[in-house]
Amino acid sequence: MAAKTSIAKTITKLYYSSGSHSSHPKHLAPLSLSSSFSSSSPADASSAAESQSPISSQSPGKERSRLSRWLLFLPGAITFGLGTWQIIRRQDKIKMLDYRRKRLELEPLNLSNASPSSQELDQLEFRRVKCKGYFDEKRSIYVGPRSRSISGVTENGYYIITPLIPIPEKPERSSSVQPPILVNRGWVPRSWKDEASKVSKDGEQPSDINPSSVQETERRSWWRLWSKKPEVVEDKTPAVAPVEVVGVVRGSEKPSIFVPPNDPNSGQWFYVDVPAIARTCGLPEDTVYIEDANENVNPSNPYPLPKDVSTLIRSSVMPQDHLNYTLTWYSLSAAVTFMAFMRLKPKKSRR
Repeated sequence: MAAKTSIAKTITKLYYSSGSHSSHPKHLAPLSLSSSFSSSSPADASSAAESQSPISSQSPGKERSRLSRWLLFLPGAITFGLGTWQIIRRQDKIKMLDYRRKRLELEPLNLSNASPSSQELDQLEFRRVKCKGYFDEKRSIYVGPRSRSISGVTENGYYIITPLIPIPEKPERSSSVQPPILVNRGWVPRSWKDEASKVSKDGEQPSDINPSSVQETERRSWWRLWSKKPEVVEDKTPAVAPVEVVGVVRGSEKPSIFVPPNDPNSGQWFYVDVPAIARTCGLPEDTVYIEDANENVNPSNPYPLPKDVSTLIRSSVMPQDHLNYTLTWYSLSAAVTFMAFMRLKPKKSRR
């Protein structure tokens, strides 16, 4: 026991005599600190990341879930808006048809003595007018083709538009000549346009004329003049009686995207363009355009067949159609909204 105590004392003296006691604690302290930091930082970082990751991952997930819930109700909101829009369209259509019906019930204006100005044309639309005059058949325009069902059989034809030269009812009192107006006389078969094109081709005079035949004709005319007494030649051309047109003031048509453009140079008219037709006929662009609405049709000569007045108070989509569309859109809105509620309803767990 005494030997062990002496050995321990000897080792202690040697250690302090070497002088390493002053630097050892300083050297050991940084190592212990660095080792403590190096040993503790990965665990602390991993624990901090694990504690923060659920918080950061939960907030975007909640936002996405809320957005997806709102998107489920989007189809229902859109279809509900479309149904409400159809209700507004229905009210506007009812007002428009009532406006036309009231204007058609007014007494017709007389255009034989006074023609409306360009500013008054917009206010005269769907107003009945009457005018007496002569049709200028040579300047007729055919718009079409337009189909018409006759006894269940569909037949193609055209609308014929002819300038009407008005004559005053009292010429002695009228001081000015009224400008012509364009009249849509109604529907005619396709043969009318074919005959009109043939007449226009036959009416063209040939360019080459034989001079000998001209001289012979002049010689005969002079011989008849000197040999015979002058005879009174009666004009056998039938007198054209004036017609009275009762129609409705209208404007240009609005063609759809499927209707080809008009070609005035080739005489192809697919829709009514009042300024262009007036220019082709040699009339001002602000010429009055009316649709013949005479209901007294001669059975022996039914063509041109005037338009029915009842078609002017009709539309491609009537108010009843808008009501059907409204019910359809609201039904779809209710269906998709119910499906959205059922999708968000929590499911009961089965035991």
